[in-house]
Amino acid sequence: MDPVVTVGLDGSPESLAAARWAADEADRRRLTLRLLHAWPMLAPEPTHVPAEIDQNYWAKKLVHKARAELQATHPGLPIVGELVADDAQDALLRAASQSEMTVLGSRGLELVESYFLGDISTPVVARAERPVVLVRAGARSDGPPTPRPPGGVVVALKLRGPCDDLLAFAFETAAARGVPLRAVHGESLPVHAYTPWGVDHEVTEEIKQEARKRLNLALHPWREKFPQLDVADSIALESPARALARAAEGAGLLVVGRRKHRPPLAPRLGSVAQAAIHHARCPVAVVPHD
Repeated sequence: MDPVVTVGLDGSPESLAAARWAADEADRRRLTLRLLHAWPMLAPEPTHVPAEIDQNYWAKKLVHKARAELQATHPGLPIVGELVADDAQDALLRAASQSEMTVLGSRGLELVESYFLGDISTPVVARAERPVVLVRAGARSDGPPTPRPPGGVVVALKLRGPCDDLLAFAFETAAARGVPLRAVHGESLPVHAYTPWGVDHEVTEEIKQEARKRLNLALHPWREKFPQLDVADSIALESPARALARAAEGAGLLVVGRRKHRPPLAPRLGSVAQAAIHHARCPVAVVPHD
């Protein structure tokens, strides 16, 4: 199969927003766009029955309508539609393993809401082998959003281990879009940094200098590989989730990492990824890495 960007379609405004975002990204990267709709009750193809009794009629219409809209706005983009008679989560995970990235609509729900409303985006993000991008619906849901200048790419770095997969995705995406990249590292202060009258500035300066050293080391090879890219970086001595929220304001894409291998009893998504998924207003890319 040719390299593809896969988007999950379910007819919701969020999934249509995801399809439009995915079409833009596939066009930039010169990849094929795959529109995937999964439902366990789909009938085997071909059905060879009239539309009025075709069990798959509405599923076909959903994919056809999205494809027609996207083909009109991206006339040179290869687009394929796929109906899968399977559980949506299983189908998306399987498709994600075969895709350059998978794009899903997101309602930005809190964890409890996601559980009770059956949101599948979080489980797919938590288990997918390759990057997953979550896109919220814009203010308009009856047509393509009004064009606006693209924001930059923001990538969150923890600097506690290798993060090359995360940086590769962020740098390649920013380069494909022709927008600046900003690398952000947030680090909460340890207890010994606090004093009765505030914080110990010598301790905070030492922490910041050490973080700066690690950040420069991580970014150096990528800055050399993408010399034309405008790259900025920042260190915030506050909770990583709060630093990320500040940096993501006005961004076109927020990129966060997910460790592929986590302790058995630990949640599949860390606190920073959780905060990004449920609170960021811009699209969020979650990149699994070692």
